[in-house]
Amino acid sequence: MPVWSAMKGRASILSDFLAELEVPHTTGASDAAFDSMNFKSLFGFTRLLGSYGIESVVYRLADNSAVTSIPTPFLAQTKRGFVIVTGHEDGHVDYKFLGKDYTVPASDLTDSMTGVVLLAYPDEKSKEPDYGKHRFLEIASRVKLWVLVLCAVALGVFGFMEAGLWRNVSTIFLTAVNLAGIGVTWLLILKSLKVSSNSADKICGILKEHGCDTVLEQKASKFFGLFGWSEVGFTYFTLSTLYLFLFPQYIGCLALINGCCLPFTVWSIWYQRFRLHTWCTLCVITQCLLWLQFFCFLSGGWWSVAFANIVPLVAMGAGYVGVLLALNRVMTFIENRIKN
Repeated sequence: MPVWSAMKGRASILSDFLAELEVPHTTGASDAAFDSMNFKSLFGFTRLLGSYGIESVVYRLADNSAVTSIPTPFLAQTKRGFVIVTGHEDGHVDYKFLGKDYTVPASDLTDSMTGVVLLAYPDEKSKEPDYGKHRFLEIASRVKLWVLVLCAVALGVFGFMEAGLWRNVSTIFLTAVNLAGIGVTWLLILKSLKVSSNSADKICGILKEHGCDTVLEQKASKFFGLFGWSEVGFTYFTLSTLYLFLFPQYIGCLALINGCCLPFTVWSIWYQRFRLHTWCTLCVITQCLLWLQFFCFLSGGWWSVAFANIVPLVAMGAGYVGVLLALNRVMTFIENRIKN
């Protein structure tokens, strides 16, 4: 019978429990403390709570129905592992399991309980060891991320203005489509790596529940069996954006490269519809963005200069291949680390 249940990529039960107890803590440090817990048992957990200045007591109930009379929050052991009971009223129980909140009839919980419960008693002095230091580092990490985002936005705006893309409606829309493509294919990469993402899960469920996972697990989801289509898409939209900002005079080459991608969109839709009989919403959005790109190039008249510069076209193609190879090595490294 499991004692603790955990899921990669989300907060530990310790962090969730501390949040319910309203004890000052940081998720990163608390998760690390839980992962490094010397004794993966109730004894180890009570000792860990003690390091936060929280007294705790473990009981075995003679009658599981008594759970509705215990002050919340507390931990209750079930067949799946410990859950955090957060409330009980009118014959129903609220509890948290793996970060998700549930409300069930009290009998549903009591039937699955082992009778073991853990009660915690924090006071005004209870808090994470070195909380001030950890909190500062947590805030600094968030600020660092926002600074990175602001710098990327500033560079993007500068490149957009400097390239003169604002002068033409087609290039304005083309830039927007490229940026959307980067975002969508990034979510596809997260799905390929099985990294938890609420945004990706919500979008993928629009057309078919778990459709993205089904499609991405197929052998056909890899280009020549080597590169995931998510990698190809992310490389394509990212470099297309950079080329557009840095070399707007060669936009005709980008139109030609986009045209070479369109047959793939037809095959992808056909494969999902008639072979898999399911839909990857993120994949479908990507195909739509490729066609929106095509119409942007077409409406702007950029196809008229598509064959004017062959040498830059070859150089751009080499860039796509080089970045794709580099991204593939990074993806392979990450996948191996995740498996190990």
